[in-house]
Amino acid sequence: MLRHDQIWRAIDALAATHGLTPSGLARRAGLDPTTFNRSKRLTRDGRARWPSTESIAKILAATGTGLDVFTTLLSGEKPALHQEPRQPRQRHVPLIGLAQAGTAGYFDDAGYPAGGGWDEIPFPEVGDTNAYALEISGDSMEPVYRDGDIVIVSPAAPVRRGDRVVVKTAAGEVMAKDLLRQSARRIELRSLNPAHELRVLDLAELSWVARIVWASQ
Repeated sequence: MLRHDQIWRAIDALAATHGLTPSGLARRAGLDPTTFNRSKRLTRDGRARWPSTESIAKILAATGTGLDVFTTLLSGEKPALHQEPRQPRQRHVPLIGLAQAGTAGYFDDAGYPAGGGWDEIPFPEVGDTNAYALEISGDSMEPVYRDGDIVIVSPAAPVRRGDRVVVKTAAGEVMAKDLLRQSARRIELRSLNPAHELRVLDLAELSWVARIVWASQ
């Protein structure tokens, strides 16, 4: 039977194999740097917590590690050094600047990329054929996102409390925020820059909300 400590040990070993700390491994995979911190391995009442399958999939893709190698790490063994890491599959994803995203014609009503004005960048497969990239401009989202950073957005990804999301309002405003909470009537969004105020919007004011699944910091 698989145990919590085996999974966390394998994650630590995978990081060490690539000369990284667990935080560095999380960053490489586009995750929050605290994802694999010791404090995240237990719940508040002291119970062991499992890492998400999504986070494991991302670190395997980011390091080009096969599931067979990760299974070896679960057992506490060292993977064969002669194995060549597999390169994650890549495809081209649409890219526009975040400042352009509010302009008519770039998205359909459901928040999927539309129109022919997009550029493209190569990116590892993220499991959503409608995923797209936004380039941050300006300093309004510092210190989380800086001018020139790229974020990958997945319209198909489930959105949960605590996620970083891109939101488009019915008025055409597009912004990246932290999702604090969502009720049947409204949504609360925290600005990435602490100098900016909390935004509370009625759901009727929103066109769509999509989750950020990777960032280039």
